[in-house]
Amino acid sequence: MKRKAYHVTEILNKSLIYILFILISFFVFYPLVYVVSGAFSPSNNMQGLSIIPFADGVTLKHFLYLFKETDYWNWFKNTLIISLWTAVLTVIISALSAYVFSRFKFVFKKTLMMSLLVLQVFPSFVGMIAIYVILWRLGGLDTLWGLVLVYVAGNIPYNTWMVKSYMDTVSKNLDEAARIDGASHLRIFATIILPVTKPIITFLGISSFTGPWMDFIFPKMVLRSPAKQTLALGLFSFVSDKKNEFTNFAAGSLIVAIPFVIFFIFTQRSMMVSMGTAAVKE
Repeated sequence: MKRKAYHVTEILNKSLIYILFILISFFVFYPLVYVVSGAFSPSNNMQGLSIIPFADGVTLKHFLYLFKETDYWNWFKNTLIISLWTAVLTVIISALSAYVFSRFKFVFKKTLMMSLLVLQVFPSFVGMIAIYVILWRLGGLDTLWGLVLVYVAGNIPYNTWMVKSYMDTVSKNLDEAARIDGASHLRIFATIILPVTKPIITFLGISSFTGPWMDFIFPKMVLRSPAKQTLALGLFSFVSDKKNEFTNFAAGSLIVAIPFVIFFIFTQRSMMVSMGTAAVKE
């Protein structure tokens, strides 16, 4: 009798867990599915969409509108240039800075590290006026390189700390063995440290690329002319006070997300393998 009651209790507990997971999945995935259905919906605004995804039918007219009637490809190109340069410069500067802080002893080392930490404490919008004035003085307003400069400067403090913490776990015996063989510091960094720290470098590159990809605040502040607009600014124009083109916005957002989905599918395994095959740690 007790065994039967325990079996019933176990079934009820599993049923409650399944129901809870189903409800959580519904609330998580329904907005995503709704946006996808909006991208293919024949309606032109949010009010005309059915609450049931894909109930209105399927059409490609919103994608054709983006490619033929808007500057979507120009927005895509500008965003790609900004994100790529931000990722490349952030990885190079942060990795070199982290190597210096991790492997060398010099005056004011702790002070400089604390300064980087303090800079990261303040929200980015606190210094917007100063950033605007500096870019105006440098002639960086309404330029892509000015926006890249803002992103790279904001990425360096935290990312230097993050990469430095990872490099501290790498055995210094590797450095000493290479130095005995006559390797220079630059060669040690390029041929030993970088391969060992590949997981954190890969993560740094991905996060530095995805940050500017759909950022809205800084492009809105720096960029002015329509030719320099990014994806975030261009897509936001579809759902502003004067427009209510949610379906066009959904189509553009879906195209933006597809490259990231493909990228993570192909890099997830390599990241896990590289993390599992890292060199010996101290």
